[in-house]
Amino acid sequence: FFPERKQSMAITYGYVRVPTADQNEARQIDAMKLVGVCPENLVIDKQSGKDFNRPGWKRLKRKIRGGDLLVVQSVDRMGRNYAEIIEEWRSIVSGKGADIRVLDMPLLDTTNNIDGLIGRFVADIVLQTMSFIAETERKNIRERQQQGIAAARLRENCTRSIVRG
Repeated sequence: FFPERKQSMAITYGYVRVPTADQNEARQIDAMKLVGVCPENLVIDKQSGKDFNRPGWKRLKRKIRGGDLLVVQSVDRMGRNYAEIIEEWRSIVSGKGADIRVLDMPLLDTTNNIDGLIGRFVADIVLQTMSFIAETERKNIRERQQQGIAAARLRENCTRSIVRG
């Protein structure tokens, strides 16, 4: 149970994720600075978005309260699993009473009450579409990786055959 904060005490958090430790998160961090996320409220994970079992995400979920704002660069920075993105979004917005703003998709900003229920309906449709796209891209990446591995093995086997022959 998390008591709601007064509006004046609301905190803006930023969440940044890159899939591996050797990838650069600077672009996302710069975007967070531009929208006013304080460095102490920035959470960074260098881990795959296949699920939400990430230390930074878990820490952020424990911290966020009603009235707070979570900022992410894009939906796929939250994750790449369609059902889990939807579940996490609802947990934060409906469960905790916090807001979410996706910088590269202005329709995914729960602080913009476009027209009451209609605005939330539009955000839900856009979220579901973007989450589906994120998961599909993850599947495509995995498939391309597997094809690359298979091609490399085939080349290696052909090279061995030529050398032996």
